[in-house]
Amino acid sequence: QVQLVESGGGLVQPGGSLRLSCAVSGFTVSRTWMTWVRQAPGKGLEWVAEINLRGDSTYYSDSVKGRFTISRDNAKNTLYLQMNSLKPEDTGVYYCKNEGYWGQGTQVTVSS
Repeated sequence: QVQLVESGGGLVQPGGSLRLSCAVSGFTVSRTWMTWVRQAPGKGLEWVAEINLRGDSTYYSDSVKGRFTISRDNAKNTLYLQMNSLKPEDTGVYYCKNEGYWGQGTQVTVSS
């Protein structure tokens, strides 16, 4: 059974940092591309970051490039999103996904 479980969200002040985790079971993260997407309140889904199968290439939306870092730990079968210099516009629910499989999401709120 495939499961993706996100954690690490919370309330943070502008300029702060959070690290999101996505624990995966049912498939191996090192054998596939993995993606983070987010949904801001009242808006549609936004692609945020992606890591390739080999883990040697990463891709980011222009809105997060230079501030967010996607990575994975193959031994833990876990995907991460390190988020630095957070802005209020980064507020939303963050999901990890692989093809048709999605986690339940974790809420990130950036506010003073």
